Amino acid sequence: MIQGDARAHGGIAVPPVRTRRPGEQHARHRQPLPLRIHAATVCRTGGEARLAGMSVSFEVAAAEVRDALTDASRGLVEREAMVELVALSAVAGEHLLVVGPPGTAKSEAVRRTARGLGGSYFEYLLGRFTEPSEIFGPVDLRKLREGLVETETAGMLPEAEVAFLDEVFLGSTAILNTLLGLLNERTFRRGHTRMQCPLRVCVGASNALPEDDALAAFADRFLARIFVEPVPDPRLEELLEGGALLWTDAAPRVASLASLDVVARAARGADLGPVRPHLAQALRTLRAAGIALSDRRAVKVQRLVAAAAALAGRTTPGVADLWPLVYAVPTKEAQALARDVLRDVLSASENPALPAAALEASAGPLARAQRIAQAGQALLAARPEDGNATAAWRLKLEGVAREMDAGFAPEALPEALRELRGAVAAVLSEVNTRAA
Repeated sequence: MIQGDARAHGGIAVPPVRTRRPGEQHARHRQPLPLRIHAATVCRTGGEARLAGMSVSFEVAAAEVRDALTDASRGLVEREAMVELVALSAVAGEHLLVVGPPGTAKSEAVRRTARGLGGSYFEYLLGRFTEPSEIFGPVDLRKLREGLVETETAGMLPEAEVAFLDEVFLGSTAILNTLLGLLNERTFRRGHTRMQCPLRVCVGASNALPEDDALAAFADRFLARIFVEPVPDPRLEELLEGGALLWTDAAPRVASLASLDVVARAARGADLGPVRPHLAQALRTLRAAGIALSDRRAVKVQRLVAAAAALAGRTTPGVADLWPLVYAVPTKEAQALARDVLRDVLSASENPALPAAALEASAGPLARAQRIAQAGQALLAARPEDGNATAAWRLKLEGVAREMDAGFAPEALPEALRELRGAVAAVLSEVNTRAA
């Protein structure tokens, strides 16, 4: 069977991917995605990741994860924020729900992010008749003869470090009840089997939010939510170009789970005291606008704030890291309202590691400036040698210049854009002179 999201993605175009059919018995997940390790072994001693005896610093680990996310996003149009939210959720130890129509690159974005983060990966498309054994593993027949009901979990969800469950709300009651313990406590319980799971993040996907109260309670276990739509008309050229890029792109940079763990520990140890009053005030503002977050979500959103700061290289979260609060709001309409009522506090949002997610959440000037700066620098670095390609490249560079001029007054140009504006102007002048 060809999974729906892999046929004709809204954010990319990729070759078909073979997945298991719902109901297929004793299926195994894909082979673990490549894990780049700087040395032969990775061990964790005293809570500190070490590569062949060498401690990985927080700064190096954060930079490695940022590089992996940059490469994972390459070729994905309008899905950069989703890639970044998978990593944010993994660092925070929370889970992400992606809501959008079929063919909008949900699975491909998760797959590429999982490859970038390293570790074992499990992916499955759920259906009405999916059996628990297809997700968690079959019953061990040898132990069953001895009267013990134990599960063979090798290669299945309980042993995965990154997981993607498509159409997650179609799972049976037995599957969803087992998932609750796995998602909440990282514990798998079935029959006589009891085990701790290494899961960093589970991404669930659905075409729509569930209306059933029981399913809504299960959906609440996914703290972060993002709503995706097909790529808009003005970006169709980028969609086609990005899809073609995926077929010829060089091997992406890959982080290690050791680096991810270093960043996650920094997030867990972050001092939230200075930013907590600002977060509380933002929650009051949301309540006043009729957007109520449960106490559980309000408390857990602190993990996303701390993770955002850690990925940006900051050990103490500040107002610039409050933007993940928008993704904790449960519905698409409420998220749009949250952006509006929180526009003042979110105007300070910025994150060099997660620029697309910060921008989509806040639409703040600093986040927008970072995105423009990254796009402009990438274009300058990709100057074509072929004269026939120069015209298209020049038009893109002019578009970056126009976006800077339209979004910022010259005297208010952020620091990230001042040098870029001069470089772009110089290059355009050179190109136009040669063309004349």
